[in-house]
Amino acid sequence: MATVILVRHGRTTANADGVLAGRTLGVRLDQFGRDQAARTGERLAPVPLVGVVSSPLERCRQTSDQILERQPGSLVTSVEEGITECDYGLWQGRTLHDLAHEKLWSVVQTQPSAAVFPGGESMATMQARSVAAIRRRDAEFESEYGPDAVWVAVSHGDIIKSILADALGMHLDLFQRISVGPASVSIVRYGPNRPNVIATNTDSGDLSWLRASSPGADAPVGGGAGPEAPQRLRS
Repeated sequence: MATVILVRHGRTTANADGVLAGRTLGVRLDQFGRDQAARTGERLAPVPLVGVVSSPLERCRQTSDQILERQPGSLVTSVEEGITECDYGLWQGRTLHDLAHEKLWSVVQTQPSAAVFPGGESMATMQARSVAAIRRRDAEFESEYGPDAVWVAVSHGDIIKSILADALGMHLDLFQRISVGPASVSIVRYGPNRPNVIATNTDSGDLSWLRASSPGADAPVGGGAGPEAPQRLRS
């Protein structure tokens, strides 16, 4: 099974100002976000990635660059339209404080499968196209590089939450229970029987264990032994 590492972009100026950026062009990482992305790149440096796929929006490309700078070889970012930000339509560019007074806000919070943004897309459509893109890319990387392939997808909060909800077998109406912070790392393996969610919303910790071979398709009864300790921690 190939392994996909889902990385949310680092903090942006819009995040810091409480604005729903959506697909607005020119939204960039602030200094704090650049530092977050650099730390994520350092966490991923020991992992031999076979590819980095990014949303076309600038904040994700900036985050991807921080990851690629710390990888050996000549990897380049591949743009994937299927994991671009949700089309929030007329909500785009407004403050979250203002949007919280809209009737649709409570639908987004409690029944997102029924939410359709005015002039934009539905959250169900957002999930369907992002999950399809991730699964398609994952199959391509596994076909080309084998079952031990590890690759990165850099995307947005709601996109990653919807992908994780699908992998966890959760209805979209429950996806607001999942948190995905800026520059966080979540890990999923798509096996023949089911997806296996390895980690969600992590912002620290060693990832060098991802260099080891991926486990079999069956879940270990009792939980298994987990990954081996990093080499430098062994005695």
